[in-house]
Amino acid sequence: MSDYPRCPRCESENTYSDGMLYICPDCAHEWSMHEEETEEQAEAGVRDANGNLLADGDTVVVIKDLKVKGSSSPLKVGTKIKNIRLVDGDHEVDCKTDLGNLMLKACYLRKA
Repeated sequence: MSDYPRCPRCESENTYSDGMLYICPDCAHEWSMHEEETEEQAEAGVRDANGNLLADGDTVVVIKDLKVKGSSSPLKVGTKIKNIRLVDGDHEVDCKTDLGNLMLKACYLRKA
């Protein structure tokens, strides 16, 4: 068993170091030795467009006009959304707006 960490992409144990990088020969993923800590911190929760950690019940603001399927009007930039709920999946934020219940990606939101 080696002292090197598992590959964050494929979870392989066959990793080795090359200078300041870890390398996985199985999937060819390379990451820095310092990046390991930041990836673990990033996976700890959902982050908004500015990198702030989001939690259930937060208030967020939309940073870009978003098209809404089934509606002729978009979700406008600057729209404030209260009492969000975090869920698993591609769209991390579940919320209620004037356009109805929506699921949004956190990268289009900022914490208010």
